[in-house]
Amino acid sequence: QVQLVESGGGLVQAGGSLRLSCAASRNIDRFITMAWYRQAPGKQRDLVAQIGSRTSTTYADSVKGRFTISWDNAKNTLYLQMNSLKPEDTDVYICNVRQNAWNNYWGQGTQVTVSS
Repeated sequence: QVQLVESGGGLVQAGGSLRLSCAASRNIDRFITMAWYRQAPGKQRDLVAQIGSRTSTTYADSVKGRFTISWDNAKNTLYLQMNSLKPEDTDVYICNVRQNAWNNYWGQGTQVTVSS
């Protein structure tokens, strides 16, 4: 089992930056994908950014050029650097690690609020 704990959310003005962190409870040496999702109340969970096992990255069109996903293996921590934030980026951000077909882990989420 892997526990994931997010941090770094908060309130920021439009145009500002935040860095989200997702700390894993143990080393993750193999995985299929690591990702950040976001979800508003009553809405579906949407993919924001993803790292594949070969370190390839994928971003939602709405965040390309503004957000950067990265994994620090030494710290067992997944990051999401968010720049040029917009009010429409307001959501709960949730990290995910999919190790294989049977082990798919989620964090509890961290709130990001961007004021106009």
